Amino acid sequence: MARTRVRTARLASLVALSAALPLLAGCGEDKPASGTDTKGAGDRPVVVATTTWEGAFAKAAGAEDVTVIVPQSVHHAPDYDPKPSDLAAVAKADFVLYAPFEPYAAKIKEAAGSKAKLVEVNLDNDPAKAGAEVERLGGLFGTKDTASRWKSRLDAEVTKLNGELKAAWPDGKSPTVVSQVFTAWAAGLAGATPVGAYGPEPVTPAQLASLSAKKAAFVLDNAHMSTGTVLPDSGAKQVTIVNYPGEDLDLLAVYRNAAAELKKAMSGS
Repeated sequence: MARTRVRTARLASLVALSAALPLLAGCGEDKPASGTDTKGAGDRPVVVATTTWEGAFAKAAGAEDVTVIVPQSVHHAPDYDPKPSDLAAVAKADFVLYAPFEPYAAKIKEAAGSKAKLVEVNLDNDPAKAGAEVERLGGLFGTKDTASRWKSRLDAEVTKLNGELKAAWPDGKSPTVVSQVFTAWAAGLAGATPVGAYGPEPVTPAQLASLSAKKAAFVLDNAHMSTGTVLPDSGAKQVTIVNYPGEDLDLLAVYRNAAAELKKAMSGS
């Protein structure tokens, strides 16, 4: 997502904090599972996820013991300063899930002395990509059947929501939209017609002129990287899309919530 900088002092403090922690390292397995769940109820992987987004992917894939480091209230995860308790959780993990825009994840693992497998997650709510990523994680966790069942639920939910949103199209026509690069999935969910994109950097004057000329009906803004009104005076209605799940780690709720916001916008309310 956004380009980030990690301060040397912050990383040094993580290493210092680790000195007081017992090095209770878990062992993550790097073997893909077979076509069925290979782990029993008492042998489920211990997963630490940097945010609720990775945590939701882990839960969907079949992980039952999931600890999230960054509180949901922190919209920009790379700005979070991990606590000693976070490092203690990592030290006991089998897997540590992170995204590439969270550069401190590897340092957290190193500081905690963990032998967990560090897994980079492709955080994209595009249904096809999300389903594939959940199944990949299920293969790593030994919970492939659980992941496949969740993917079936996702496919059914997306089909249902897409039908409801198409029924709500203004004048029965696919609305034109401009999307922030990480909300394009919501345009697809609505069956909307994309006419432009922006971000993750703020819109420049040149982009503003170009995007305004597209005469989009809606702008799908990213709640976690918002820079305010994107296309002022263009007549486009701005809709805020939330990518991160709540503390219940229910990824399907993200699709339902986005659909509710889109329906509300299309109805003019």
